Amino acid sequence: MIYQKCTYSTQTDFKEDLEMAKDKVVLAYSGGLDTTAIIPWLKETYDYDVICACIDVGQESELEGLDERAKYSGASKLYILDVVDELCDEYIMPTVQADAVYENKYLLGTSFARPLIAKKLVEVARKEGAVAICHGATGKGNDQLRFELSIKALAPDIKVIAVWRQPEWKLDSRDAEIAYCQAHGINLPFDAAHSYSRDRNIWHISHEGLELENPANEPNYDDLLVLGVTPEKAPDEDEYLTLDFEKGIPTAINGTKMKVSDIIRELNRLGGKHGIGIIDIVENRVVGMKSRGVYETPGGTILMEAHKQLEELTLDRETLAYKKLVATKFADLVYEGKWFCPLREALQAFVEKTQETVTGQVKMRLYKGNIIKAGTTSPYSLYSESLASFTTGELYDHKDATGFINLFGLSMKVRAMMNEKNKNNDK
Repeated sequence: MIYQKCTYSTQTDFKEDLEMAKDKVVLAYSGGLDTTAIIPWLKETYDYDVICACIDVGQESELEGLDERAKYSGASKLYILDVVDELCDEYIMPTVQADAVYENKYLLGTSFARPLIAKKLVEVARKEGAVAICHGATGKGNDQLRFELSIKALAPDIKVIAVWRQPEWKLDSRDAEIAYCQAHGINLPFDAAHSYSRDRNIWHISHEGLELENPANEPNYDDLLVLGVTPEKAPDEDEYLTLDFEKGIPTAINGTKMKVSDIIRELNRLGGKHGIGIIDIVENRVVGMKSRGVYETPGGTILMEAHKQLEELTLDRETLAYKKLVATKFADLVYEGKWFCPLREALQAFVEKTQETVTGQVKMRLYKGNIIKAGTTSPYSLYSESLASFTTGELYDHKDATGFINLFGLSMKVRAMMNEKNKNNDK
């Protein structure tokens, strides 16, 4: 991993020597209002030397100007780590191979990114000799679990500072945070007006807040959507797409080989164009409350559907049925922040075994929010046309079904006979 590091030299040599003597804290930094206000707060409250770490998981334009903002806010260093390919290869792909979806709808975009971010925060903390890692996740959400469970699993000796749970943290509104920044000489163009709370990476973007806080309200999609359009505004013409897979991993779009991250980017473009992957859900958070959000996952929705279509063709009945149970548990563990637990790792090992024959090509038609099957092929296909055909073939004798049905239904027949006997005895 290559670290991109910015150091600042605006202090006197004497002050720099003092800074070197201070304990260091690594702050999970996004450049938003919350984490910008946290920088002077950590220095003032704990007298820490604050090192910011921004983990690039595909936020794109959200990374612009971070170095200047961190410097201006009082950070001594900023690390920007590009982990997009690692996220795609080591976190997204195992989740896709598992067909893991939380509560049948949520494709886990934030859930599997947080453990990777925590892992990189630990790496920066080790490199810098920091005594603590700080995050700005609230006490109401799931992210506090995802960050802290991951840090506990990877670095149990490092202290975690969850700002929103600290008694010294009094900044309970955007106005309060802006006023705090201004009082500390940080005058940045933050808007006091409330807006959607969003989380973005290469896989998805989530939206919470404003009208979404009341489940009776319809989402204002014209203001809300970032990655695509509603199905009504999608083109009137459909578009065909082929995806090639090798052992459950996508390798090519329309015959052009690409790495996974580029495949996801292209699928995001195509899916967004055709209004695919927009869901409005009320989910059950780990902390016990329900929350409502709108998720845009255009490329991920296409990729998950294509993968499932290929598995329909290549996995046997019992494996496919058991894999659905594994998918549910895998999704729950990822959602709860237990990426680094032994059970999730064991489930991944099972999933990887099932993927040995998930190789082939899936053809789909994209049209106004719909993903329509257009043909699936695989050298490992378990589908036999001669067996499935209504015409009699050499491999299947209809008469064989008689004995099978007699044995398969024997327990039901015996029970019915027992019930009938007891009815006659009661007369």
